[in-house]
Amino acid sequence: MSTWQLRAELVNSLSPEPRSHRLHRMQEGVMGLIRMSLDAKEFAYCPYSKFRVGAAVLAHDGRVFTGCNVENACYNLGICAERNAISKAVSEGYRDFKAIAIASDLSDQFISPCGGCRQFMREFGASWDVYLSKPDGSYVETTVDELLPGSFGPEDLKMKKVHMPNEF
Repeated sequence: MSTWQLRAELVNSLSPEPRSHRLHRMQEGVMGLIRMSLDAKEFAYCPYSKFRVGAAVLAHDGRVFTGCNVENACYNLGICAERNAISKAVSEGYRDFKAIAIASDLSDQFISPCGGCRQFMREFGASWDVYLSKPDGSYVETTVDELLPGSFGPEDLKMKKVHMPNEF
């Protein structure tokens, strides 16, 4: 299936129609997004950990951005697949996302984003969907909020300051 066909499949899963049809299209759209994350994993640069990760983030207009992990000999300079995909989207003007699929080579458990990636995703909202997958395409659906409960986000910086009375 081509990238354009996958994109059409994902966009179609967003259209208003009867619930049963919408659920079927959503499943097809989710599988398309997972396939794209699995494909992105193939480009991972991970000579140190050998732990390949791919991600595909879906914007509300149906555009998909993929990313893979890129390691560095100075370990803390590497970037995770999730942050890579989101950064690609942000660099093209996107700030609002519908979903992200994450894939790895783990077959005995579902891949899960690290704490840094959870906070990075949270920057762009708490309620978007996260699909944690295995190489066989099976997945678990969750949300950013469920992955990072009680999180700190941009709206928290707009809180009114609390002034304590002087006790002097």
